[in-house]
Amino acid sequence: MMRMARLAIAAVALFVAGPGHTQQRELPDFTDLVERQGPAVVNISTTQAVRRQAAPNVPQMPDLDENDPFYDFFRRFIPRQQPGPGPGQRQPESRSLGSGFIISADGYILTNAHVVEGADEINVRLTDKREFKAKVIGADKRTDVALIKIEATGLQIVKTGDPMRLKVGEWVVAIGSPFGFDNTVTAGIVSAKGRSLPQENFVPFIQTDVAINPGNSGGPLFNMRGEVVGINSQIYSRTGGFMGLSFAIPIDVALDIQNQLRTKGRVSRGRIGVVIQEVTKELADSFGLPKPAGALVNQVEKGSPADKAGVEALDIIVKFDGKAIESSSDLPRIVGSTRPGTQSSVQVLRKGATKDLTVTVGELPEDRVASRDTPRGAKPAEAAANRLGVVVAELTAEQKRDLKVSNGLFVADVKPEVRGDFRRGDVLLTLINKGQQTELKSVEQLNKLLAGLDKNATITLHIRRGETAAFVTVSGLADKG
Repeated sequence: MMRMARLAIAAVALFVAGPGHTQQRELPDFTDLVERQGPAVVNISTTQAVRRQAAPNVPQMPDLDENDPFYDFFRRFIPRQQPGPGPGQRQPESRSLGSGFIISADGYILTNAHVVEGADEINVRLTDKREFKAKVIGADKRTDVALIKIEATGLQIVKTGDPMRLKVGEWVVAIGSPFGFDNTVTAGIVSAKGRSLPQENFVPFIQTDVAINPGNSGGPLFNMRGEVVGINSQIYSRTGGFMGLSFAIPIDVALDIQNQLRTKGRVSRGRIGVVIQEVTKELADSFGLPKPAGALVNQVEKGSPADKAGVEALDIIVKFDGKAIESSSDLPRIVGSTRPGTQSSVQVLRKGATKDLTVTVGELPEDRVASRDTPRGAKPAEAAANRLGVVVAELTAEQKRDLKVSNGLFVADVKPEVRGDFRRGDVLLTLINKGQQTELKSVEQLNKLLAGLDKNATITLHIRRGETAAFVTVSGLADKG
């Protein structure tokens, strides 16, 4: 009887009865995929000479053995600093581990830029135990993609797939060298697609729950057809170990980067010269939009491609080159992947109406110029705080010339009862209420506008902060005096 019961349980686990048919439900088998694709995955180890002494008050890496599971984690985020060698002593070295995969039979390998960054020596070990010295063909920090090469022929290569065909919930497999354990296989599902991460504007990450740990970086993410769909790049973790949140660079993004690195030695990206921010629900309400979508332009660089095309601050970019901009993070990716010099269509919402423009895409420079915090020539104001909880003053002629604005109100002081994210030195340019935009010209005008609003009103202020611009939404005003 016990044996019969176990058989019955097994039958329920393997089969699901449907109307008129029986459907088998089994867990996926990854063995064939690993046997076929595993030999194209490599272990990458790097060494870097430690050249500088530790500076005072700089966090030091714990004294861990190199085999300790957290050695690579601390090495990456708190590099070990040691004094330089004395006479006759060997220069100390910092070591790191990563993964990669072969994309051409003559030895080209894709990995992460952070795996090979600063390396004096790169060693690649294949699954058949052969080892090679590698050289960096090129690396792109913005996408964290690097192309390296070993001198070898007849190598097994991976097959690449289409990340656009991936579905959330689909099984995926990672092969890599976590903590130095070669050809380790982990599996999971696609948790999300097109994920944006802080400070990562050019990669629509594939999020998975595949176990990724230090040493997996640069390794391939496979679909069930044995095709590489991504490069494992990042984890979100409070401990340095796997916590169920892993992110991979889509392979189509990586292949485009490696092609540019191989042919030109650098990556060229498009730019149009706008500062944007997300359209939140509050901003959408202020602009009278039915839903939050698009990229809100809060500043247009003078003389930039966007400026020449007629894009204006307060425009909401809803389409670029025919592609919908659902979130502000979509715009940098789409523009960045556009070849400089290309003429592209831009569709914007301006004061409730749609406007179509044409922009000639420029090239994104590598370096950015830091901006000042506050305008020069600021003078204190004697006026009392308004219903926003800030003290404002009218700009002098010198300030207007300095800021290149025709009007605006300078925030001279911020009171404890401030109603929004205002700071001393901000310049209030425009007040937006239910889609109506009012350029601010005087303290009296602003106070009258605020006096006419309900206590629970939601408004948005377009402000200038240093050399950048932003939008501040205020929900609820102070009582009238």
